[in-house]
Amino acid sequence: MPDERAERVAQLVARLRVEPGSKVRLDRDFDPRDKVGLKKKDSAALLGAGVALLADYQQRLAAQDTYGVLLCLQALDAGGKDGTIRHVMSGVNPQGVRVSSFKVPSVEELDHDYLWRYAQRLPERGDIAIFNRSHYEEVLVVRVHPELLVRQKLPAEARGGDIWERRYREINDWERHLTDNGFKVVKVFLNLSKEEQRTRFLKRLDLPDKNWKFSAADVRERRYWDDYQRAFSEMLSATSTRWAPWYVVPADRKWCARICTAAVLAHTLMDIDPRYPEVDEATRKKLFAARRKLEREAPKGTPPDPYAARHPAETGKKSGKKKRR
Repeated sequence: MPDERAERVAQLVARLRVEPGSKVRLDRDFDPRDKVGLKKKDSAALLGAGVALLADYQQRLAAQDTYGVLLCLQALDAGGKDGTIRHVMSGVNPQGVRVSSFKVPSVEELDHDYLWRYAQRLPERGDIAIFNRSHYEEVLVVRVHPELLVRQKLPAEARGGDIWERRYREINDWERHLTDNGFKVVKVFLNLSKEEQRTRFLKRLDLPDKNWKFSAADVRERRYWDDYQRAFSEMLSATSTRWAPWYVVPADRKWCARICTAAVLAHTLMDIDPRYPEVDEATRKKLFAARRKLEREAPKGTPPDPYAARHPAETGKKSGKKKRR
């Protein structure tokens, strides 16, 4: 059964993956309304299964304490990043997950290289870090609004020429460095259509409890829609690598986007296949001695090991039901 589950996840993820070296054009290659073979009537069960799977693998990841996972979420405004994080990560232990949102750089951040602030929020081994927007803002928003380069205090010679190609190369090298050191980089682009974005903006205006999410700046950015589409297309083409590929998730249907994102993250964890550490013989003997001591402390009329008594098949302890007299 686990092999069948892994195969189904792999087949779904393969449809979303940007093949390294391919030339991407979003409007031609990816449909924001695609359901990638999924059905809405099955969405609750599928997402629930994905959440349970992530919870299981997160526990193993933390116990093994060897790998870390970085999930980068990119999307235009109203793309569904917050909701995706909330639903997909609903079953995991919050102690092992950290979400970072990157807004306008601070004065301190601008006094460092453009990757510095992202490096400060990388995961520890055994943890999952989520970037709600990521270092790819440096080749998206900054590219669409090149005047932002001036605020980054770059030397004049560093602002010209092939700056975007250089940044693609630097980002690829940085992610290769992370991967080589046991930190998996998972990159998901939530692909939203212009009409669906318009609809979601209007909903934020229509519903009083959604007003706080609306910003007039979001509407102004729609003027640059075509520029962003080109920037996303070039970014996907240049930075989908063998060690850190991009996954383009259709985002017009929120239920589909959440299932797909859960599948991509689950696929990464299943590929890592973290295992619970095994204890050596000396430690096992200490555990056995501790068990016997605890069992002798059982009150009269109760099983020495209540858990084993309730779950004999799981623990393999036939004597678990024997009560102490």
